[in-house]
Amino acid sequence: MASHRRHTGTPTATPTGTPPRTPPVGTPSARTPSVGSAGAPPIARPAPPLGPDPDPGPGPGPGPGPSTNPDPNPGLAPTPPEDPHAAALAHALQAAERGYPVIPLTRNKLPALRSPHRGHPEVPPCRGECGRLGHGVHDASTDPLTVRRMFAAAPWATGYGLACGRPPHHLIGIDLDTKNGADGLTALRFLAEQHDFPIPPTVTVLTPSGGRHLWLTGPPSPTVTNSVGRLAPGIDVRGAGGYLVGPGSLTARGRYALAPGTPHHPAPVPDTLLALLTAPSASTRREPPYGAPPQPAAALVRFVRASPVGQRNARLYWAACRADDSGLAQELAARLTEAARHTGLSTQEARATIASATRRRQNSPIP
Repeated sequence: MASHRRHTGTPTATPTGTPPRTPPVGTPSARTPSVGSAGAPPIARPAPPLGPDPDPGPGPGPGPGPSTNPDPNPGLAPTPPEDPHAAALAHALQAAERGYPVIPLTRNKLPALRSPHRGHPEVPPCRGECGRLGHGVHDASTDPLTVRRMFAAAPWATGYGLACGRPPHHLIGIDLDTKNGADGLTALRFLAEQHDFPIPPTVTVLTPSGGRHLWLTGPPSPTVTNSVGRLAPGIDVRGAGGYLVGPGSLTARGRYALAPGTPHHPAPVPDTLLALLTAPSASTRREPPYGAPPQPAAALVRFVRASPVGQRNARLYWAACRADDSGLAQELAARLTEAARHTGLSTQEARATIASATRRRQNSPIP
């Protein structure tokens, strides 16, 4: 009778690999995102400064494009789409764990919970003293049970907001806009050179419109308030009573995401920038002497003359726009052209950029 031998060899070992790294915050598949505070997972690449933009682009580009990697599971069923509400809740809980008070947001970036006082406004306005939800940023909390309760009451929420000006971080948001021809990043660089303060590497969130939010921490006082374009055209500020859309939020225009290589923690606001943010508004400032231009002409020329490679056209265009806004376009055209030639641009390139800035005023809203 034929005998059958049983195989008694050593079982083949299952190869073990390095566990996959958690994807960076803001990516569609992120489940445990970093929000730039203590306890965040390490990021391999060092944080880049707000470096030069390639010529001739007048501002920061949009966020990362779609992946070009092949399907890792060919022939298998496609991965089901991520639930935007569940993803927003997960991001919000991570932020709350790191000390950022959060609220749920709609796709239109508005507080997701309706006011309990609609139709019967309170005088003075209720900011949550009634104990019910629906008071906008005043509902913001770091308590996980409260966060879950808010999201459960707003199943349509697909994003979250981080309340600014609240302890422990006293978050300040610098919103660098790119809409309607604005160039908030170049405007911030101009302010930094004009007032001699550094732009520190800090948590940076890319917006679907191509702009970016810089997170800074501030002191408990003086209070930084919200403003739109007061600091400079293209720069909005979120302070006490305001909020920032958190990375990983899905909005009608797309998803907010952390910039590649962003630092783990928000940087402290530079003292000089804090002074600018808390300065009296234009309505309470002393009027400048008669005949003084709104934007110092010499500062615009210096700003263009000091342009590094990669920012030459962007700076020239921005300075020409400011000169045109101040009624100094013709007066400064020759000086701006000469300053641009000093950086290496040709006379033809400089004149074309200045002409483009002049046409912008006629064809689109002022940035």
